Amino acid sequence: MGLPLRKSKVAPPPACPFSEVLALLRGAWTANIVWHLSRDARRFGELRHDMPRISARVLSARLRELEARGLIARHALDSSPPSAEYALTELGRELLPVIGAMARVGQKLLSEWGKHPVHAPRRSGELPAYARGG
Repeated sequence: MGLPLRKSKVAPPPACPFSEVLALLRGAWTANIVWHLSRDARRFGELRHDMPRISARVLSARLRELEARGLIARHALDSSPPSAEYALTELGRELLPVIGAMARVGQKLLSEWGKHPVHAPRRSGELPAYARGG
């Protein structure tokens, strides 16, 4: 029988802003959604077309999460059937340079890993203009 677990008497550390941003960008789809909204507002179906490998369920969940965090705004359209557009907020636009910097480092890593086939990535793609420094 093990020893009983004692409760910590130390207060938890304050939230780390860097960890919060990394937690927000976890997974592949959040950064992709932000990137696809970087130019103009998009409807749900357009985003599904832009990212064919994402399921409707996951896209819907990510859009709700980003909206709840204030990074995107949802605008209901007066149409039949009802539809909505999603657009980045000013706070959401602040993620674009972060995602661009991460994409540039990722491109360098892909290039380096390509020199070592054992560690080669599964796939690579063209970087968006903001990730290329443009």
